[in-house]
Amino acid sequence: MSTIEESIDVRVPVQVAYQQWCRFEEFPRFMEGVEEVRQLDDRRLHWRAEVGGKHKEWDAEITQNVADQCIAWRSVAGAENSGQVNFSPLDAGATRVSVRMNYETEGVVEAVGDAAGVLKRKVEGDLKRFKEFIEGRA
Repeated sequence: MSTIEESIDVRVPVQVAYQQWCRFEEFPRFMEGVEEVRQLDDRRLHWRAEVGGKHKEWDAEITQNVADQCIAWRSVAGAENSGQVNFSPLDAGATRVSVRMNYETEGVVEAVGDAAGVLKRKVEGDLKRFKEFIEGRA
């Protein structure tokens, strides 16, 4: 299993950053390759995305959700992954968003992409787009 850790500082209060992240259906607006996220109930999400040129679907369970602090998940069906997003106030109007993600590659294309740092760059890009998205709304 591989792990990615990335963070970015956004110029919005911690509550705003956390609340926006909890709008899972809006992930396709800033996450590259994510086609759809449907919230099935309070703890379950269904994902559709393009990964390594392949369309994939999986279900994830929210394992921890502490308002304005963190959200953690793990896949329960489909692509194996888990992780946590932490929200740390830097001051009254700024927040550090930190992502730690664990994932299992499937097949040669994903393994080569992982070795080349493709997913790490994707997560970096997603966080930059989240910053632009949320700061543009604030």
